[in-house]
Amino acid sequence: MVRFTVLASGSRGNATVVTGGRTRILVDCGLSCRELFRRMKLAGEEPETLDAILISHEHSDHVGGVAVTARKLKIPVYFTEGTHRAWMRWLSPRRQMSYAQWLEQIRKQTAERQAEADTAAEEGEPDESDLVEAEDETVLGKASEEQTSGAKAPDDNEAITARLKSCPDTELDSPAAESCPGTELDSPAAKSCPDTEHGSHVGSEPTPAKDPTWLPAVEYFKAGEAFEIGDIRISPFTTPHDAADPVGFVFAAEGVRMGFVTDLGYISPNVKAQLQELDLLLLESNHDLEMLRDGPYPWAVKQRVMSRVGHLSNEAAAGFLEEDYDGQAAYVILAHLSESNNLPELARVTAERALNGRASLMANRLLLAVQYEPLSSLYF
Repeated sequence: MVRFTVLASGSRGNATVVTGGRTRILVDCGLSCRELFRRMKLAGEEPETLDAILISHEHSDHVGGVAVTARKLKIPVYFTEGTHRAWMRWLSPRRQMSYAQWLEQIRKQTAERQAEADTAAEEGEPDESDLVEAEDETVLGKASEEQTSGAKAPDDNEAITARLKSCPDTELDSPAAESCPGTELDSPAAKSCPDTEHGSHVGSEPTPAKDPTWLPAVEYFKAGEAFEIGDIRISPFTTPHDAADPVGFVFAAEGVRMGFVTDLGYISPNVKAQLQELDLLLLESNHDLEMLRDGPYPWAVKQRVMSRVGHLSNEAAAGFLEEDYDGQAAYVILAHLSESNNLPELARVTAERALNGRASLMANRLLLAVQYEPLSSLYF
C-alpha cells in the first residue's frame, strides 16, 4: 500500500507522511511534537510507526519540531550535510560582545590590575612581574596568591595593559570563554576546544540537556543521488531557494511515483525534468503577485519572495502546469499557500485554468493543502 498524507503546509509549519510498503517517512517537521502527533492521529496515522524524518531545508517552518520528535520516537533524521550544519547553527546561536563592550571591559580590567599593582608596591606585596606571570597563565583571571620568588621586576604597568589587550575574551555567558575566547561554531578553534558545544566533548557523550542539536541518529544524502529508506526509494534534487542546500524529492514505492517540491523561486530545468511521469505531484503555489505587491510585508521581504530564490507564485505554478507538465499525475496538490498574500480560491482558479486549457489534464484531481488541518490521505 502507498499512502500520502499532508499534515500541514504553509509558513507556520510543514509536515507530510509518505508510506510505502512497511516504511513510513515524515517529510519535514515544522510542527511541534505535540501538534504533529495530534495531526497524525486526526489523519489516521500512528506516530510510533514512523521510521525516519527527511528534511528538505533548514528554515524553521520545516524543522521547528525535528529535534524533539526524533528524540521522542528515537528515529534517524536525514539531511544534506549543508542543511544539517545550517540547522545546527540556527539552533545554537552564539552571543558575542560588540567591540565597544569588549573595549570597555578591557579598560575596567586594566584599571583594576593597575590598582592592585599600586597597592602591592605600597604594601610590599609581590611585585608586578609576579602579577604579569599569573595573568599569562589564567588569561584575564585573578592574580595568583602571594608569590615568594622575591625577584625584582621593572615598574611597567603598560606590560599588563598589553597582555590584557591580547586576549579578546568576547564570548558572553559561555563556560568556555576563558579557555577558548571568541570561537565560532565552524572555526578550527571551536572544533579543537573541549568545552565548546559542537567540539569534542571530554568525559561524556552529548545529551539533549547539554546540546539542543543532539539527535538519535543523523544520516546524510546528496542531491542527485538516489537512496532508499526501507521500502521507499528517494530521489532528491536541488531547488532554487535561499537556504543552505534545499532539495525537492521524488518518492517511489510499489510502482508509484510521487513528486514533492515547495520553497523554490522558479521551476528550473532540473526541477522540470524531475517532475515528469508522476502519479502524484505536490507543488508550491505560494502567493498571488498583486496581493504580494499590495500586501503588508516590507519591500525587502517582498523582493525576497518574488526573487529566483524565493517562493513560487500562483502564476508561475500555473505556467508549469500549462506548458511543461506531462499531465500523468492522478493528483495535483497545491501547497505552501501564503496566509497574507494568497487566497485558496485564487490559487485553485489559476491552476484550474491552466489544467483545463489542455484536454489531457482534465483527469487530474486538483487539491489544496492548508495550514491548520490535515489533507485527507491519498491511497494508491
